[in-house]
Amino acid sequence: MAPLPNCAPGSRLEALTLNDNASRPLELGKTYLRAVGMLGSESGLAAALASSSLVIAGVQLAEPVLFGWVVDAVARGGSAGRLIALWALIGFVGILAGVVVAVFADRLAHRRRLAALSDAFEQAITLPLSYHAKRGSGAIVGAVLRGTDELFWIWLGALREQLTAVVTILFLVPVALFIDWRMACILSILAICYTILNLHVISKTHTGQRKAEEYRYGVSGRVGDVIGNVTVVQSFTRLAAEAEALRSMTGELLAAQYPVLTWWGILTVLQRAAASLAMIAIFAVGSVLASHGEVTIGEIVSFVALANVLIGRLDQLSSFTVRVQQAAPALDNYFALVDERAAITDAVDAKALARPKGEVAYEDVTFRFSGSEQGVFDLSFTADAGRTVAIVGPTGSGKTTTLALLQRLRAPDQGRISVDGQDISGVTLTSLRHAISVVFQDAGLFNRSIGENIRIGRPDASDEDVADAARLAQAHTFITEKPDGYEFVIGERGASLSGGERQRIAIARAILKDAPILILDEATSALDAETEARIKRALDQLRNGRTTFIIAHRLSTVTDADEILVMDKGRIIERGQFADLVAAGGLFSRMVREGGFSEPTPVE
Repeated sequence: MAPLPNCAPGSRLEALTLNDNASRPLELGKTYLRAVGMLGSESGLAAALASSSLVIAGVQLAEPVLFGWVVDAVARGGSAGRLIALWALIGFVGILAGVVVAVFADRLAHRRRLAALSDAFEQAITLPLSYHAKRGSGAIVGAVLRGTDELFWIWLGALREQLTAVVTILFLVPVALFIDWRMACILSILAICYTILNLHVISKTHTGQRKAEEYRYGVSGRVGDVIGNVTVVQSFTRLAAEAEALRSMTGELLAAQYPVLTWWGILTVLQRAAASLAMIAIFAVGSVLASHGEVTIGEIVSFVALANVLIGRLDQLSSFTVRVQQAAPALDNYFALVDERAAITDAVDAKALARPKGEVAYEDVTFRFSGSEQGVFDLSFTADAGRTVAIVGPTGSGKTTTLALLQRLRAPDQGRISVDGQDISGVTLTSLRHAISVVFQDAGLFNRSIGENIRIGRPDASDEDVADAARLAQAHTFITEKPDGYEFVIGERGASLSGGERQRIAIARAILKDAPILILDEATSALDAETEARIKRALDQLRNGRTTFIIAHRLSTVTDADEILVMDKGRIIERGQFADLVAAGGLFSRMVREGGFSEPTPVE
């Protein structure tokens, strides 16, 4: 591999690399502190657990000292009964504190993990479609689940072990100095060695661990992508190819992870060596000092016990550092998600939209996609309350984008959209979207019962209301023929239903919502001609008194619209009623001729 350019000693690139290496422990510390700071919402319990940890740390320091005193008392031929009783009392207090930490730390960590998961979930579903399209559902789900899992283990470790370990180390050195400063220096040097080794390995593995985490998210996204399209994979005999692609990705993940694991393995070996050398040094120095009568046998025993406590606590912190280092990318992805600000939010003075009549007006509306010249331009039209406006045009002409602006899924760069004269940018998103029912081209069903899917339109609807909506959508008959009827669980994205059945469930959901503005985005595209005609009759009844927007490629569904807008390349190029547009000989007329129809087929 060719060397990096301009990487000579003293070069700017080298300086940047050194600065980056130096900042990595600080970044890790900030990530850790932010994670622990999330426990602040239960500060009372966290403080109680911290106090219990302090008690445990005190007990762990007192026991080695008492051990040495007991040895000296026995060596002098005196009684050690009181010391042993004190030892037992202190040990009992430590046990009680340990029970408090063991029981309540787990509960707090579990509770906060679920709260963090809920917060991230609520954040994710409010973010714009562009964010989901860019990141992918697999990556977002991974950020939520892996992030909250890592938060749980960090919280649990901090509450149950790490605080105790830190306090023990901080107070161990003064205790050791009180006994003998010379042997205390050995313990101090050991602690310094552990710290330096950990900081060095963190700086060496920071980039590698992030790279490995990126590969891990890639694997997760690939698995979700393939499983979500398993019918396509099976139909196109992609089984072997997809399996091989995943094996290749996992190979890249391992190639990125192995160097990191090697560094942590080296760290463990070096720490073991430092601990062994420290124990040897304590015995060596202690024996020399004892031979000169400068320390007692009990003090040597205390130092050995203190050294074991220190080594145990340093190993705990080192292992925890490894865990935090490995978790850092997942935590950063989690924090990036919860910090993401929605592109469209309620204005500070936003007001709820009272139930409108449904008059919708676009005034010189323009929207461009970021980094692209595509979008919609200079849209101006009015849909009077209770009237139907159809929007037609070639694929990519801007039909769906036009109505996404009405729902404030996107915000116009220029112009104004109003409902009953009120600019929708000044109303709350919730009230605006409550006033709009949508039937999407993709039915958008959940892996729940049929009844639950329909009730998404109105959660408090009665069973009879749900059934009435299903009847209007020509869905009641096939629903009652399913096992358990309205309680039948339809599978992921409605996999247990046919395309027409899925679409009718979606239509029933929109009917139940009973909003004054209705959007039909290719709502009948998955239906056969006979069923489409029947549903169209139901939709015609639903449209009475409602402002309806129809997006359609099948022009037979828009022949009776009050106005048809013909779009091409993001602009309205024709407008009028069906017969007038056919006679005009423009794009719409050509679309009708190519479609081979001009009038809808009546159904009795």
